[in-house]
Amino acid sequence: MIDAPYNTSLTLRQLRFLVAVADELNFSRAAERCYVSQPTLSVGLRELEDRLGVTLAERTKRSVILTPVGAQIAERARKLLQDSREIEELAAAQASPEGGTLRMGAIPTIGPFLIPRAMPALKSSFPDLQLYLREEMTGQLLEGVQSGRLDLVIYAEPYAPAGLDTLHLFDDGYHLAAPPTDPTPPQVPGAAIRGADLDGRQLMLLEQGHCLHRHALSAFPERDIQQDESFAATSLSTLISMVSEGLGITLLPDLAIDAGVAAGQDVVMTPLADACPRRVTLAWRPTSVRADLFRKIGAVLRTARGSLVAP
Repeated sequence: MIDAPYNTSLTLRQLRFLVAVADELNFSRAAERCYVSQPTLSVGLRELEDRLGVTLAERTKRSVILTPVGAQIAERARKLLQDSREIEELAAAQASPEGGTLRMGAIPTIGPFLIPRAMPALKSSFPDLQLYLREEMTGQLLEGVQSGRLDLVIYAEPYAPAGLDTLHLFDDGYHLAAPPTDPTPPQVPGAAIRGADLDGRQLMLLEQGHCLHRHALSAFPERDIQQDESFAATSLSTLISMVSEGLGITLLPDLAIDAGVAAGQDVVMTPLADACPRRVTLAWRPTSVRADLFRKIGAVLRTARGSLVAP
C-alpha cells in the first residue's frame, strides 16, 4: 500500500485526471482531453494515489488498467465533478443568465453544416457567452452530456437518450446522390423518386458509429435496400467523391446539401418523396439551471437551418 501523507489536499483537478484515464484507458488521450501534457497528468494521478493511499491504475508501456478500487473511486469522482460544475453553473446563471462558458457538442453530419451558419446570430444574441464546440459521434456526445463533460449536444434521433431533456429543432430529409450515368434518377429535373425505385439497390454509407449509417438504412424500413459492404466512408465528402467517380449511390441529408457539401461535384441529387427523415434534436441534463438559455439557443439554430438554401 502507498503511504498516505495528509499534508496535501484532494483536488477536483486530480479527480478530473482520474475520470479521463478511466474513460480513455490511455494516458496520452486522457491528457489531451484534459488539455495538459502527459507528464502533468501522470504526476497529478500519482499525487492523488499518494493522497488516498491506494493504487488507482496499473500502468504498462502499452496500456492502463484501473484497479477495482480505482474504478469505484472514478465513479464517485464523476459525480463530484458533475456536482461542482452544477454549482458553478448555478452561480454563473445568477450573475449572468446568458453568459459564462458553454460546452456544446454536435455530430459530424450536423455540426459543420449548421453551426457556422448559426454562429453570427449566436454571438449577437448572446454576446457574453463563451462557446466551446466539440464534434463527436452520437454515443460520445450523449455520454459527454450525461457525465457533465458537455452542457448541450446536437444529435439526430431516433437515438433516445435516457435521462436527458430534449428539444426538437427540425426534421432533416434526404436526397439520393447518384452519378450522372446511374439510371435511377428521373429524367424530369426536380422530380422525386420513391423508396420502391431503390428496391434491391446497395448504398455506400458512412462507417458504423456514425448515426447517419443507421438512419440511411432505416429511411425506407419496408424496402429491400442494403449497405454496399465493400466500402465505408469516414466523411460525407468521401462519400460524394466516390459517387462522382461512378462507384455507387448514397443518401445525403438535406442539411448538408443545402450547406453546399456537394457543390462542384459531378453528382445528380434527387429528392426522396417517402423517406423517413431524421429528427435533429438538442439535449441537456434535466438538472441544468440553464434550460431557458438552451431553448433560446435552439430557436437560433432552427432559424439558421431555415436560412440555408441549396446552391
